[in-house]
Parts: sequence; C-alpha cells; structure tokens
Amino acid sequence: MLASLLLLVVLVGASHSSPAAQTPDQRPTKDPPIATNGKRFPWDSMRLPKTITPVHYDLSIHPNLTSLDFTGVVSIELDVHEDTSVVILHAKQLQISNVLLVTPEGTKPLQVLEYPPSHQLALLSDSALKKGVKYEVQLEFAANLSESFHGFYRSSYHTTSGELRTVASTQFEATYARGAFPCFDEPAFKANYTLRIIREPRHITISNMPKVKTVEVQGGLLEDHFDTTVKMSTYLVAYIVSDFLSVSKITKHGVKISVYAVPEKIEQTTFALDAAVKLLDFYDDYFDIPYPLPKQDLAAIPDFQSGAMENWGLTTYRETALLFDPQKSSASDKLGITKIIAHELAHQWFGNLVTMEWWDDLWLNEGFAKFMEFISVDATYPELQVDDVFLDKCFEAMEVDSLSSTHPISTSVENPAQIQEMFDDVSYDKGACILNMLRDYLSPTVFEIGIIRYLKRFSYQNTVNSNLWESLTNVSDVFASIAPDVSLLDIKGIMDTWTLQEGFPLVTVEVRGREVRLSQERYLKTDDPSLTDGFLWQIPLTYRTSSSTTIHRFLLTAKSDVLYLPEEVEWVKFNVDMSGYYMVHYAGDGWSPIIKLLQHNHTAVSSNDRASLIHNIFQLVSVGKVRLDTALDLSLYLSKETEIMAVTQGFGELVPLYKLMEKRDMTVLENQMKVKFTLIDRQEWTDSGSVSERMLRSYLLLFACVRNYAPCLTKATQLFQQWKDSDGEMSLPVDVSMAVFVIGVRTPEGWDFLLEKYRQSLQMSVKSRFKWAMTVTPLKDKMMEESLRGEVMKTQDLPGVVISISKNPHGYKLAWDFLQANWEKLIEKFELGSTSVSRMVTDVTNQYSTREMLDEVSEGRLNGIQNHFNFLIKKRSDY
Repeated sequence: MLASLLLLVVLVGASHSSPAAQTPDQRPTKDPPIATNGKRFPWDSMRLPKTITPVHYDLSIHPNLTSLDFTGVVSIELDVHEDTSVVILHAKQLQISNVLLVTPEGTKPLQVLEYPPSHQLALLSDSALKKGVKYEVQLEFAANLSESFHGFYRSSYHTTSGELRTVASTQFEATYARGAFPCFDEPAFKANYTLRIIREPRHITISNMPKVKTVEVQGGLLEDHFDTTVKMSTYLVAYIVSDFLSVSKITKHGVKISVYAVPEKIEQTTFALDAAVKLLDFYDDYFDIPYPLPKQDLAAIPDFQSGAMENWGLTTYRETALLFDPQKSSASDKLGITKIIAHELAHQWFGNLVTMEWWDDLWLNEGFAKFMEFISVDATYPELQVDDVFLDKCFEAMEVDSLSSTHPISTSVENPAQIQEMFDDVSYDKGACILNMLRDYLSPTVFEIGIIRYLKRFSYQNTVNSNLWESLTNVSDVFASIAPDVSLLDIKGIMDTWTLQEGFPLVTVEVRGREVRLSQERYLKTDDPSLTDGFLWQIPLTYRTSSSTTIHRFLLTAKSDVLYLPEEVEWVKFNVDMSGYYMVHYAGDGWSPIIKLLQHNHTAVSSNDRASLIHNIFQLVSVGKVRLDTALDLSLYLSKETEIMAVTQGFGELVPLYKLMEKRDMTVLENQMKVKFTLIDRQEWTDSGSVSERMLRSYLLLFACVRNYAPCLTKATQLFQQWKDSDGEMSLPVDVSMAVFVIGVRTPEGWDFLLEKYRQSLQMSVKSRFKWAMTVTPLKDKMMEESLRGEVMKTQDLPGVVISISKNPHGYKLAWDFLQANWEKLIEKFELGSTSVSRMVTDVTNQYSTREMLDEVSEGRLNGIQNHFNFLIKKRSDY
C-alpha cells in the first residue's frame, strides 16, 4: 500500500541535522540501515556526506526507443576532502554493474551496497581514498525508460497519418537525475559533464551543449558527442532523443537560439523563437553578465508534467507552453507563452549560474524567475500589458498563505517528497511578490544593482538567503547617492521576517483626524488564536491620501504605531498599487470613505488599488472583520469598471457566492444576487482591442455564458451551430471561442463533435480550449476517463481536467469519486508529493462547503486507506 497523502505536507518542515560534519565512517550511533544484500549500509542520512565531491562526469547513454530501455556508463572524477574508504552517491531503480575505482596506481573493482529508501549506493574500497588525491569511479548501469514524467522517460505522439512515434526525454528536477545515471544528486555538488548518446540514424539528439561530432558505431548506429558543460547541478542535465525538427536564429550577442518540435507542428514555433531571442538579449544586458553557453535550445515535449524546465542550454516545455499559431491562438496564449519563456530564460542566471545551496531556499530560484517574468516581458513586450496580471499572482499566494498549513518561504526539507512540496505558490508567487515589494521600497535602480552584484559574486556557486541580503546591503555607496534613507535599512532584518516565518500581515488602519493608528497581526483563516501569536513583520508601508498623489512611506516594525498626516483628509489608501505583500483593514467607519470614493470617482486610485480593495474587503468578510453587505456595497461600483484586474477580481469574489447557492439549491437568493454588469452587454464578439481588452472580453463572455445569461447563450449557441455546420472550418473570433465551445458542448452531440475536433487538431492552443470546454459539461466523467487512458487526451492533462471539473457545482462530486477510484494509478503516474497530486486533492476538496461533505472526506474512503486526508480536512476547516 502506498504511503499516506499525509506525507504531502506533514513531512514538510521536518528538521534534520546536516551531514556535512560527518563522514560515512563517523555516523551517529543508532540502528544502522541495511543494504539490499543484508549487509550494514555505511551511511544513515538522506543527505550525502561532503567528504567527496564530483568534479567531472563522462556520461555515455544508449537509449533504445523500440525496447523502451537504456544502458550507459559513467565515469566520475572525484575530489577527496577527507580520507575515506567509502563513496556515497545516488542511484534509483538502476541495475548497477562493473563498478571500478581508477587510482594513480591503477584500476580495481569496488564492492557495491544499495539502500533504496535513500536512493543511495555505497562504493567500498579495501584501502582509503586519500585527501587531495584525484580518483575516478566508473559504473555501468541499465534501466527501463520511465513511464512517469520524471527521470529519463518515454514520451510519444501520433502523426496525422496515425503513426505512433516515440521520444525519450529527461526531467531531473528535483531529485530524478539519480534515476537516469548514478550521480551526486544534490544541487551543491556542481560539476562539469561530457555526454555521448547513441541513436538510430532516423533520430536526432540534443543536450545542454552543442554537438561536436558524430561517429558510426556497431550495429549501424550513430554516437553523438557533445561539448563539455559549464559547472552545474545534476538537476540541470538534459538530453532528448527524437525526430524533432528545429528553427534557429542568432541573438545580437551571438548565441544560437533553436526551437524544436514534432515535424507537423514546427510552423507553430516562430513566435517562441522570436520571443526567446528578444528575451535572452534583454537578460544579457540587464544582468550585465553574458549568457555563458554558445546556444540555447527550447524543445516542445509531447508529454510533460509541469509547464517548463530550465535545463541549462536546453529548456523543455509542454507543447501548449511553447507553440503558437497567430491565426488560432488567443491574446492570453501569447502572454502565457511569453511569460513561460521569460521564466525559464531568467533561470539561466537565477538558478543555473547561481543556485540555492539546498532545496530549503528553492524560492531563490523560483521566486526570482517568477519576478523576472514580469520585469522582462514588460520591457520587451509592453503591448502585452503583463503588469495587469502580476497582482493576481500575489492574490493566489495569499490564498495559500492564509491557511494554517502554509510554510515559510525558506523551509527545512530533506527527503524527495518534502522537496517536491516546495514547488508551490509560496516559493513561486509569494517569492516574486516580496521581491517586488523590496524593489519598490529600495527603488528599481538600487535593487537592480544589488542583484547584479549578487549574481557576479556567486557565479557557478551555491547560495542561501543571507547571501542575497548581504549583496543588497553592500551597495550602500549606491544607496547613499540614490536613496539616502535606504542606506540605513537593515535589509536582512526586514526580509528575514518575510522569508523565515509563514503567513503575511494584516495591517489595521484607524484614522482620527490627522492621527493614523496602525497595528499588525497575522491574517489567518482559522478560529485558533494561538496560531496568530508571536508573529511580527517589518512592513514597508506605502500610502497616499485624497489631498495628494504623492506616495508616502513608513516602515512598521512594531505591533502598533502612529503616524501623523500634515492635514486632515477625506480618505487614505494604504499599500499603493498593492506593491506590498500585506492586506489592509480600515477600522471603525474607515471603509465608508473608500466605498464613497469608488462609487463617485473610482479612477482617483489605480486599477491595482481598486483590485486590491476588492480582494482585501472580501477576505476580511471571510474572517468576520467586515460585514458581507459592506463588501457588496463596495462591489456595486463594478458596473462602471473597465480594467481587467479589478473586474476579474470582483467577479472572482462574487462567483463563489453564486456557486455556494447553486450547490445548496438557493435559486431564489441566487437570482436576487445576480447583478447585470453593463460591461458584459458592451462586449463585441470580435478579436479587436488591446491584449488586456481582449482578455477581459474573453473572461466576461465566458462568465456570462456559464452563468446562463440569456443574450450570451443565444449568441454562443448560434455561433456554435454555424461552426459545427461548417465542420469546424468557419473562423471563430479566437478570444470568444471559449464561450462558444462551453455552450456548444452542453449536448452529447456537441461534446462528441468537439472531442473529434480535439483529436484532429494540431494547434495546441485550440486543443487546450476544446479540452477546457469539455470539462464544464454534463459528460465530465467521460472526460476524466479519456484523460486517464491517454489515447486521445494526454495523461499529462489529467490533473487540470480533474481540477476544472471540480470547480463546477455539478462536477465536484464526480471529481472526488474519480480521485478515490483511481488514486493508485494517479500516484504511480504523477508521484506522491508532486504539485499535480497535491493540487488535485486540495482543489477537489476545496469545493466542499458543508459539514456533511467534510465528514465524507474525513472518512478517508480512498481505496480503503484511512487518514489520507487528515491534512486536507484541517485545511478546509481553516475556512
């Protein structure tokens, strides 16, 4: 029986002593681990000892895409830091043979012990390896290509003629390189890699570095030799064997950019190629550090679990995250693809060049890459208006961070399941939001200088939180000339309050004439006051008033404080543009002037300010600090709103109320609450306007159709019938097509028609819209079954399908039943601890809103395994 889902979170945060000061010959006294042969295994920590470090890997791989397995040999050059007779490294589900030690005196065999619970090998020498002497270990290995989405795994696709073709690709982050070759699979063990890959003539291979030559080998096969990599971590090694085609360009800095895809989709790579060239050039200039490799490949993989992966010199992507058809893809598709490419290319510096010491500080990789998405896209593609969506990332992070089950950005982790759990909204989105807050407080110029110094100082090294804060603090000479007050700040002291403790603050503001009383507390969706005690942040507050457009600043370092305005004002708005990662409550009658402002002159504050006011007030309703009717009064101004973030945030807060009423059959009350937003009636069924206007139109029309708004239903039904009568040949406006499909597939005939079009289509963005539309129909169970089989719909899409279905008031129970019935298969494919599994579970149970539903989850009826959902029950109870 599989490990409990409880491991998804309960294991996160467990603290363990570091093995750095121990050697395999000096392990602590306790019951020793036992190797597979029954002998005592000489190491008992999940972390490897630091007595030996790798310098260079010479790796030869021979994958067989017919038998779906691979063999290989690796030679690892070692540095010995302390005398030892044991080499500890990683290997997972590999058949190991012919293990040799190469010494200055000659070559000799080594005894091998395996300890699968820690994915570790112990190579035992009959004589000590001496400090300072160069050694090399050689290991042969063999394994099947993985059936999951990790390690060296099998992917496949069908051509338009129906031929099944196989691809072998890698995904090593976080701890999966050990499943492809024996290695020191921790980020701090950086080394150089020289790869050789054997293939059939009908295939090509690509890897991190350019190919230097190809030689013929026995059996009519070819062996590609690749140049040696720069010094990097194991999780960044990558190689692909495929029949892909590519297109290429050269950046202004001389780097060759190539985009790879299956042959029949190569025409959809043009936008990604242009975007990658522009973005890599931007980063080259922004960081003032040349991209260190001669090439950068981007490959669209037919089967890929996450969105993309930053392998150095060979970034890999889902097809939907890279392929773009200017005639069939939407405005949001273009923005999404650009952001993902920007994220992965930012990693070439943040993550690859400078890497976190251990997975505790994953946010140094992911938070920075997420943050740089918005900096780089705003600079290179201003027409995409990326700033309009950044705020949403902070709202998403706060949703997770407001629960008692959250964790600090920097969290102690040790085993692979714990590490996988770190790839969440806290590491990515909260990390980006606190960086944005710091940039706003220090000034963009000071912040940029600080991070450039950080990257230059720690190039090809590993870092921890404090290294970043030290680099920012050490630019005091710049601070003095640009922002004198900033030079006095204790940046580490400020930011430790945001990275080393979980959650975020709620700042309560009470205005009494010129006096503004401030207090802070942890915002938490729970009734347990003990969980909010002892939290204190240093909060870089910003505010503006009715009397001026000037942005004022105040660093709140205590539980409460007072500031004085120069004069009495009609209103004061804290957290200007929501540049800070905190919420604000206006105590007493403080919300009344804000509501009055929005009703009479809402553009007096920015669209981000309006979105944050909507978000904050409804969040305060959920914890009983504000009455629901007060929040609804504020939302009435939305009939005049035209900006995407404010509109979508307003609708996003109101939709759950509608859904709750639907689930409880409160039809009369639901109809009373429905507001006819004139903005919906003003929408045209075209693709005209700016990116934000087009995305807003798509959102509003989809919202209206799903809510059964009669004018939308009529128009969408008419368009779908015309499109169906043309056998899908009629050109629908791209940005409104989702609303059309959602209505059209409400009949079995429409659903079957869309499934057939999904099967035939080569346009990935179109397929994505087909797929999503089919998840909101009465045939939802059929949709999940199709995804699980993976014959027509890729199994990689199953988590998204389950989550989409669960968000429908008539589908959440189907999703829950499906999750229970197929739990073992899901864990086998996506692995316990993965973001895919955790999000399926949390999002499905998130739709449960009654005590009876909570009790059903608490029974733990998942293939008879009890207590799998204890964590989730607690999490849902937080509401």
